[in-house]
Amino acid sequence: MRMGPVRRIVVAVAAISTATVASACGHPAPAKPVRQVIDVSEDACGQGWTDPHTGQQTFYFRNTGSNPTTVDLIDVRTGAISAEVPDIGPNTTRGTRVDVGGGTFAFRCALEGSDNALITGPTVTIAGPPAASAAAPVTPEDLYGPDKRYVDYVAAGLTRLAADTDILRDTVDRGDLATARTAWLTAHLDYERLGAAYDAFGDYDGKLDGRTDGLAGGAADPQFTGFHRVEYGLWHGESLATLAGPADQLAQDVHGLVADFPDIQVPLLDLGLRTHEILENTLRFEMTGDADYGSGSSLATAAANVTGTRELLTVLDPVLRTRYARLPQTMTWLNRFEALLETHHANAPAGDPASGAWTAVSALSPSDRQRLNGTLSQLLEYLAPIATICKPRKTFQ
Repeated sequence: MRMGPVRRIVVAVAAISTATVASACGHPAPAKPVRQVIDVSEDACGQGWTDPHTGQQTFYFRNTGSNPTTVDLIDVRTGAISAEVPDIGPNTTRGTRVDVGGGTFAFRCALEGSDNALITGPTVTIAGPPAASAAAPVTPEDLYGPDKRYVDYVAAGLTRLAADTDILRDTVDRGDLATARTAWLTAHLDYERLGAAYDAFGDYDGKLDGRTDGLAGGAADPQFTGFHRVEYGLWHGESLATLAGPADQLAQDVHGLVADFPDIQVPLLDLGLRTHEILENTLRFEMTGDADYGSGSSLATAAANVTGTRELLTVLDPVLRTRYARLPQTMTWLNRFEALLETHHANAPAGDPASGAWTAVSALSPSDRQRLNGTLSQLLEYLAPIATICKPRKTFQ
C-alpha cells in the first residue's frame, strides 16, 4: 500500500455537434465535431450549451471570471449529479467526458472567494432514460456510518499488524532466515489490506511502505526504511544481524502508528476516492514489479489490495446500492480479478516456500500478464465513478 499522489477525479460532460457537408462529388464529407465551449463566471453559469443531447459527450468549460470555479451538471428535478469539474482556474479552459442521459439539466457553479458563491444556470430538458452514472448527492451524514465501520476495520487490522511485525522482528533477531521471510510476507500483507487509510497515516506510510524512488543512496540510503527495506535485506543476502536494526525500526514505527491511530481521522472523501486509487496503484506498482524488492510477492500484495478495496465497497454499499447502477458489474470484475490472481498462488519455484507460493510478476507469461492487466483495467473503469458519486456534498434547495 503506497500513497500515490491524491488525484482529483474529474468526471464532466461534453457535447459534440456534427454537420454533414456535401462534397464536390455529391457524397457526404466526414462529419466534423464542433468544439462547444461553456462559459462559467461570477455573472453566469453554463452559457453556450447549444446542442444538448444524450450519450457520451465532451464539454469544454471556460472560466471567464476571476475566481476558481467548480461546475456540476445537475438534474434540477431529482438533484442527481451527472458530472463535476472541480477548481477551474480563471482564464482556464478544461474539457472532459461523461455519459449524459435524459432529464432536466442545469449547470451549477460554486465560486471560491465570491459574494455570489453559488449560481445555477438555465435549464435544458433532454428526452430519454437517465444515465447510469447520474446519482443523488451524498451528504456527509450519509458517510458517517461507513466511515466508522471502516475505522473499526483498520483498527482491527493494525492490531494484527503489530503482532505480526513483532514476530518478524523476533525471527530476524534469532537469525532464522526462512521463518523471517515467511513472517515478513504475513506482516506486509496485513499492512496492504488496510486500504483507504494510508493517506490518513501521514508520514507513517512512507516510513512503513516507502520505496527507494528519489533516494540518492538507493537501497543503501538511510532514509530507506520499512517493509521494503527489510524485504531487500532478506532476499539479497544481507546478514540478519545487520538487518536486526531495520526490523526493529519497522516494529517501532508500527507500534507508533497503533498508538496514534485513535487520534487519526480517515477523511470522508477518502472512502470513495481510494476505491479506485488502491487498485490504480496496484496496476502501476505491483503489476509491473516496480515495488518488488526481491520477494517476488507482488501478486500477493495485489490480492491484499483487492481485500482492502472489497472492504471499502462493503461499507459503502448502503450509499452505492441506490446510486450506482454498475455496482453489480464492479463486484463481478473484482471477483474475476481476485480469481485470476489466485491461479498464480501455490506456483512458487521449487525449494522457495518463503516466497509465499506466489508466481513472481517477472515469471508470468505474456498471455497471463495481459489477462491480469486487462481484467484489472476493466475493473478500474467500473470503480472510477465511485469517487465522484461518494464525494460528500452540501445539498442546495
